[in-house]
Amino acid sequence: MDLELTPLLHQAQQATPANRAAALAAIVAVLMRSQRLGRPGPEAPDNPVYQALRDRLQQQMLVAATAAVEQYQGDHGAVSEWSTVVQATALQAALTDDQLKQLALEAQRHPARSPQRQHALTQLIEAIRRSGRLAHPHRSKFTPAFYDLLYEEALNQTLTYVCRKIENYDPERGTAQKFMNWVNFRLDRQILDCRREFNEQETQELPNLNDLEAIAAPSPETPSLAHTVRDYIATDPDDQFRTTHIRHHPEASFQAIALARFGERSWEDIAQEYAIKVPTLSSFFQRCCDKFAPQFQRLL
Repeated sequence: MDLELTPLLHQAQQATPANRAAALAAIVAVLMRSQRLGRPGPEAPDNPVYQALRDRLQQQMLVAATAAVEQYQGDHGAVSEWSTVVQATALQAALTDDQLKQLALEAQRHPARSPQRQHALTQLIEAIRRSGRLAHPHRSKFTPAFYDLLYEEALNQTLTYVCRKIENYDPERGTAQKFMNWVNFRLDRQILDCRREFNEQETQELPNLNDLEAIAAPSPETPSLAHTVRDYIATDPDDQFRTTHIRHHPEASFQAIALARFGERSWEDIAQEYAIKVPTLSSFFQRCCDKFAPQFQRLL
């Protein structure tokens, strides 16, 4: 796409105002070829809902391209950046709440699990993500790094709910009957639910000194069990702790996670380092603790 856009952008910049329209139309045609939104399913090529969305997107693409054509500098990589900005601007302008509502109603119109519903839901989820209309509730309650993890998990669960429960959307109910009010209300609740889940995982998964004592049932004169176990995991005499890791993440080994936790790093901090969700990290850690418990008992 960049190879096509580069000469067209130069042509548009050098053209007189009277001749620029043709170059801009060619630019929009290239941009629209990469857009999946508004494309009808094979079962209904003339669907008016998708055609209306496609027409609106094309109009807004032309508006955005016209406003931004002089901002293109011609530097290496600038075409890709320019097209990304133009498309994002056009999508946010085109994807009004009414457009999103029409996609939701189109999905409701077809039987569950039918190809027509699946296509409508695919279009709807893509449109929600790119509309710029998703709320970011409770942001101030968490650190930025943890909020990003929490938000992505809550958003995925919210969009899954939209797909599974699209019949629950009632366009005649709610504040101003807006579709995104329905989505954002669910997202608000989902963030709080995910926070509770993470709290439960954190309280369950990390063995502290008392947990280790319960596993080993040591005598009162036993030295610090936490230090003993930490040193044993760090030494890893059988090379087990380093080689036991989360699938597809060899860097996220039991050894690395355990030593991080013994170093009093939070689950959120470790999750950010490895780009792995907190529940995935902590459940893996618990499974490893159960697996290696007999070795810790023999050690202690």
